[in-house]
Amino acid sequence: MPPADLRRNARWAGLRPGDPVQVAGTRMRGASWSFVAHVANVETGEEWVEVVGGRNGDRAVRSFRPDQLYAASSRPGRDPSLAQAPGLPLG
Repeated sequence: MPPADLRRNARWAGLRPGDPVQVAGTRMRGASWSFVAHVANVETGEEWVEVVGGRNGDRAVRSFRPDQLYAASSRPGRDPSLAQAPGLPLG
């Protein structure tokens, strides 16, 4: 089976690597996350967002659905996710 055609993008929804984000649905209280990359599987249409972080300075890389990511200043559950309302690049 040939490898999947994955497209990595270091910019997504106005984010750049290292930008702080919130991740909904992790059940990890007090965790902090930073954006790494948006990844899309061209063959299947699947997409996910890679972030780094976790609890108390953890630097684990994890992947989440785009609709789970929120701007650092937003209120998950009340404000739209970055997938629904991408931020604008600042420069």
